[in-house]
Amino acid sequence: MRQTRTERWTLAALPLGFLVLMLLAPALRLIVEGGAQAWEGGGAAGFWAPWHDAYLRGRLLWSLGQAAVTCGVTLLLGLPMAWVLARWEFAGRRLLLRGLMLPFVVPTLVAALGVLTLWGNALQGTPWLLLYGNLFFNLCVVVRAGVDGLGSVSAARVAAARSLGATPWRAFWRVEWPALAPWMASALCLVFLYCFSGFGLALVLGGQDYATAEVEVYTLVAHELQLGQAGVLSVWMLALTALVAWGYAAAERRLAGPARADRLPRRRPQGALQWAAVLAMVLVWMLICAAPLVAIALGAIDSGADALNVLTDEDTLLALYNTARFTFLALLLASALGLAHALAARHLMWLRTLVFLPFIVSPVMVAFGLLLLYPQASASMELLVAAYALLAYPFVAKSLAARLDGLPAHYTEAARSLGAGPWRCFFRVTLPLLAPALRRGMAFAAATAVGEFAVSLFLSRPEWLTLSTLIYQYLGKPGAANLAAAQLLACVLMALALLAFVLIEWPTDEDAPHA
Repeated sequence: MRQTRTERWTLAALPLGFLVLMLLAPALRLIVEGGAQAWEGGGAAGFWAPWHDAYLRGRLLWSLGQAAVTCGVTLLLGLPMAWVLARWEFAGRRLLLRGLMLPFVVPTLVAALGVLTLWGNALQGTPWLLLYGNLFFNLCVVVRAGVDGLGSVSAARVAAARSLGATPWRAFWRVEWPALAPWMASALCLVFLYCFSGFGLALVLGGQDYATAEVEVYTLVAHELQLGQAGVLSVWMLALTALVAWGYAAAERRLAGPARADRLPRRRPQGALQWAAVLAMVLVWMLICAAPLVAIALGAIDSGADALNVLTDEDTLLALYNTARFTFLALLLASALGLAHALAARHLMWLRTLVFLPFIVSPVMVAFGLLLLYPQASASMELLVAAYALLAYPFVAKSLAARLDGLPAHYTEAARSLGAGPWRCFFRVTLPLLAPALRRGMAFAAATAVGEFAVSLFLSRPEWLTLSTLIYQYLGKPGAANLAAAQLLACVLMALALLAFVLIEWPTDEDAPHA
């Protein structure tokens, strides 16, 4: 649908206004709060206070350290896995590619509980518990980026290098790696952002000794009411994430070129060594991506018949109802925002980049900023649903934007030449073509809203209990019965996420690039 300037800016007004009210203004309020606290603490000295305090400095350094370690390990494990999936064809490859998307739709608390069930007795009180949880969520990011990046390598260039006598390793480093490097840089920036700004995993798996700065912000606000100190720490978190986000944007710009038509064909593995590599890749996937979820299911099965009573408990039914209605309302708002954002951003490239803002600013920072900016509305359902939609709508916008880029212009031109008006053309031609991408983006958005945890802890009221907050309550109580109840509820939440997973990935082409 060809847009006039007025139509374009009218469409852009909805997502822009929403981002200003729900993200930019709260972030600015956080900066003001941190600046005021720094001024009271002695100007620049107050701003540097978190680095002068040994305890807060340790939280910041650990946040940076665990994110950096995760980046290194995911690269070491993910690049060989990507190579196997991109270059070889074997039975089950399609299933593994789809299974790599599983961590994207599994709620944070489900994954954390799975890690606790699997490794809690052996690794409790150590940093390895959180690092393993980070691997669960982020290994797939590197592998999928690696598969897409290797798919962009020119077969002609590789063939030319081999014909000139280059060994497979030399051809990889001189031809394939330069094409793959921007994809890896982009993926590692995302991994760093997810780990550095992660909340749910660090809260459950980090414990007292290995909690991150994100968890410390929550503690300062929710338990100690130290808003000023939390504001200063939040400013540092925002500054560090903005720096990494700038690197991510720079890497993404290098990926904007057209796709290669002469991709290297996949071939069947030959010999014991290559089949051993395939087996090793499958085992790594099972150990990191599948084992925590299997552990939850087995733990729920072993919990006994008495534990099933939690499924009919009044709190559980209330949490299930709240989860369903909050997700539905947030999905409606997220779909409208995502559609408007994608249509407007088709000709406003700077607007397209703004869709990444909710990924850069963590849910804890969003919730804390909303709490400071709108204290009177902090207990309103409208603000809670809007915060859910803020975190969910970028998935809709990104999916639709990618689909819009590939729509042939002559479809709408033919409809307009037959007398269809702009809106009739949109509803009869453009929207049906966008339907698969819209459904896929909505499924991602629904999975995000179903398992949202950080925003609920800040903005929810007791009567707005959700499945994720109920699971956290059970995890905070001692005893095997409470753990069994948490495992059963996690299975319910995981079932909802898996339903979204089927809607997202199963109908799509295995090699289609992800929005």
